[in-house]
Amino acid sequence: MAEAKQFCADVLALDPSIRFAGVADSTGMSVHFVYRDGLVPLLSQEETVKSMLQAVLRSGTRVTLENKLGECAYTLSLYKKVKRVTIPLRPPTTSRPNAILMISLDANVNHDAVIDGKVMPFLQQARLEL
Repeated sequence: MAEAKQFCADVLALDPSIRFAGVADSTGMSVHFVYRDGLVPLLSQEETVKSMLQAVLRSGTRVTLENKLGECAYTLSLYKKVKRVTIPLRPPTTSRPNAILMISLDANVNHDAVIDGKVMPFLQQARLEL
């Protein structure tokens, strides 16, 4: 799991507005996450793991429509305190289907600049074995 820890740290380092980066495999059981230094998390560790499992399940349900809509690049949830982004990890980034990367961003950040400008290009180059 050291590789997943480094992967999350690398995502976190992409932009100072990234609060959290976490990965989960297709079962939601293999979960690793890191927080920005000095950050007081909004969720407990147990709530974070539960949230990531729920995101894996939701991501898996979207696959059923991809033959008509195209692949889901990411989903964004806007909360009052934070923006959360779930990104399906696909080959060649990972060999496991339905693995995800979840990040949270400061609520006031331009998420397009972070996601499309930094995170997605990073993922095109990254490799992760979960």
